[in-house]
Amino acid sequence: MDKDLYDKGMKIRREVLGDAYVDRALAKSNAFNEPLQELVATYCWGWTWGREGLPRRDRSLINLAMIAILNRHNELKAHIRGALNNGLSREEIREVLLQVGIYGGIPAAVDSFRIANEAFAELDNEAQEKLD
Repeated sequence: MDKDLYDKGMKIRREVLGDAYVDRALAKSNAFNEPLQELVATYCWGWTWGREGLPRRDRSLINLAMIAILNRHNELKAHIRGALNNGLSREEIREVLLQVGIYGGIPAAVDSFRIANEAFAELDNEAQEKLD
């Protein structure tokens, strides 16, 4: 493992998805899935997300569309939060998911809108709890 690339990836992963999400993922690490966590941090986040060719906002747009079309519900919810952290608005996320419906199928869009609504409700509840 390239330690510098891993560290870069963990930094980006935390900035995009948030410490709580990353901490939960790492807490589930064990001897079986530890290599996967290293792969994700090093190459997904360090190598791909760490490249200069696209801003994070654009990478979030791309990820939302791909993950929605692939029906990866847990990852979609995490990347909706990440997309908001990277500057996308809820309206822009809606537009991505509408386009998913045309190119990836209405069932993928229906599920993706349901997941987005869940993510937005969780975020709204978290924001309200901070105010209380």
